[in-house]
Amino acid sequence: MHGAPQPSLPPLAIEDLLARLAHVLSGLGDFGDVSVDDLEPLPTTGLAHDHVRLRGRNLLARVPKQSQMALDAEANLIYQTACFTRATPSDHTPRLHAVLPTCDELPMGALIVDEIAGAALPLPDHIDALAQSLAALHTLPVPDDDGRAPLKNPQNALADTFGEVLEQSAFIGAAGLDYDAEYQIREELMAAGNLLSRPDKPAVSLIAFDAHPGNFLLAPDGRAILVDLEKARYGIAAFDLAHATLYTSTTWDVATYAELTPDQVADFYATWLSAVSDPLAESVRPWLLDLRRMMWLWSVTWCAKWRVRSQAVAQAKHHHDGGSTEDWSSELSDPALVTHVADRVDHYLDPATIERVRDDWCSDNAMTALLGDNTD
Repeated sequence: MHGAPQPSLPPLAIEDLLARLAHVLSGLGDFGDVSVDDLEPLPTTGLAHDHVRLRGRNLLARVPKQSQMALDAEANLIYQTACFTRATPSDHTPRLHAVLPTCDELPMGALIVDEIAGAALPLPDHIDALAQSLAALHTLPVPDDDGRAPLKNPQNALADTFGEVLEQSAFIGAAGLDYDAEYQIREELMAAGNLLSRPDKPAVSLIAFDAHPGNFLLAPDGRAILVDLEKARYGIAAFDLAHATLYTSTTWDVATYAELTPDQVADFYATWLSAVSDPLAESVRPWLLDLRRMMWLWSVTWCAKWRVRSQAVAQAKHHHDGGSTEDWSSELSDPALVTHVADRVDHYLDPATIERVRDDWCSDNAMTALLGDNTD
């Protein structure tokens, strides 16, 4: 369930985590012979999970460290289970093999999923594969409203996402921004709010809502495989397309760092438009540029929120004493990763970076020529 921020569960030292994971797996028929020696922790690349390889099985354990959606431990596990299950028919995500329930050994449970034998997604060389992967997800049949739970399914996906932006924008004032940075962000907030009055609404698809390139691996057969699905929901495909190609996404992960040109991003959008059905393309196309702006707003206000929350936690010497939810404590992640995130946050909140990103929709370029300029 959603709720006010609460302390996270205690992080597990990696040796302790492996021992606990082996004990839980030993109680499952298919994994009864797994020992600690069969488990290999992978380098930490994200803020929300530890990943452990099950040697010789082509499987990974995804062990949550926190919920980025502020869900309690059990609800978070149920939600992530649904994310993987719903996305599997796209053939561009790992399959789910087992769910390890929340318990004393694993307070947030775990999922056992395919280990994708792939490399970090090289951009811009494989930008078409990225577009094709998202098209495969976005064209999956959408259930009736009654069949969409437990995934997030807002009645108005546009207003819901803008609501998340506004919640995060409450942190702008305390984030210590340069005056010009704050001014530019608030200009974009006003423009985004005006979108809510548009009478037409784009079609709804299953979307990742965390489609930055670092969450994809390039499989040997050339497919881009989306490996992180914890935020999937029913919403507007334009948000994923933006998140996959914005400067704040393509320069987030060291392994997939790329500074895409407007021509390259326009080619990405053109590939997606050609890969999906005509009705979906026609419904979403008029929104692609405007929701690129809104997705960037979501990302940059998240940066402000992370800066404020992470500093507040450090100053308070945060301790752990309850159910799990969103928690940016540095103790939950490798110090090098936290340093990297802080560096990226500082860069994305810099006024020059903000101006650079806004050129996507404020200047004449291949994207505005392809998508049409609906900006104010």
